[in-house]
Amino acid sequence: MEQFWQKLTSLAFHRTLSGDNGEQASVERPEALLPENLHAFLQQVTGGPGNNPEIYLTAFTHRSVTHDPLTSSTQSNQRLEFLGDAVLDLVISEYLYRAFPESAEGDLSSNRSKIVNRKSLAGFALGMGLGKYLIIGESADKNKIRCSESALADAFESLTGAIYLDKGLDAARSFVMKQVIGHVDFKSIVASEHNYKSRLIEYTQSHHIPPPAYTVIAQEGAEHEKIFTIEVACDGIVCGRGTAPRKKDAEQLAAREALVTLLQAGQHPSPEA
Repeated sequence: MEQFWQKLTSLAFHRTLSGDNGEQASVERPEALLPENLHAFLQQVTGGPGNNPEIYLTAFTHRSVTHDPLTSSTQSNQRLEFLGDAVLDLVISEYLYRAFPESAEGDLSSNRSKIVNRKSLAGFALGMGLGKYLIIGESADKNKIRCSESALADAFESLTGAIYLDKGLDAARSFVMKQVIGHVDFKSIVASEHNYKSRLIEYTQSHHIPPPAYTVIAQEGAEHEKIFTIEVACDGIVCGRGTAPRKKDAEQLAAREALVTLLQAGQHPSPEA
């Protein structure tokens, strides 16, 4: 019977271990309640389960199990997903705050959203091979769920939450550092975030506005130490201005101011505005 161990493990785990007098029995090796392959996987990615193996079973339990008549009392990983999402936000936010002291709040938030989103988390989970350990209901399409972006992202968040509950924040931080931060090209993310000219072009294209036009309106200083002032216009309307020793830098500053102007307006400005 396919995945029969999943049902046995779940039932064993949710059954109260008690003696004739009703007292709870002791378990000498709590990790023995985990399937051998799952225990080995946890050993590899987290250093092994601590004193709470049940929490890991829950982390890998897809919500389809809760609809299975034989395991209807089993808890899915949805609550752990909620907790893991918060832990991920905290760890990634802390890392970005420390690693990029010059970044503004908006840039930090934008960079975090590029890392902690369903597509990215599913990619991290896929790289770990996490999908094959998911506990899925008998009536569900197991192959489809194991490759589902949603199921993989949820399981990654749930596993993060389980590690936090079992071992604490430091262990959860180590896991995220290894499985997330160790696989992210932060330089590329930050570079794209600060390429305001590219972002302005993307904005104008998405809002069907003619491409931005840059104009040098002033040059000051000696030849070897000139200061350039550049304006950028969108649809014929000046939206931003920048001043810097290099034209490229002045253009970036002008594009940044234009983005702020356009975003605050909610649409591109018009002569009547």
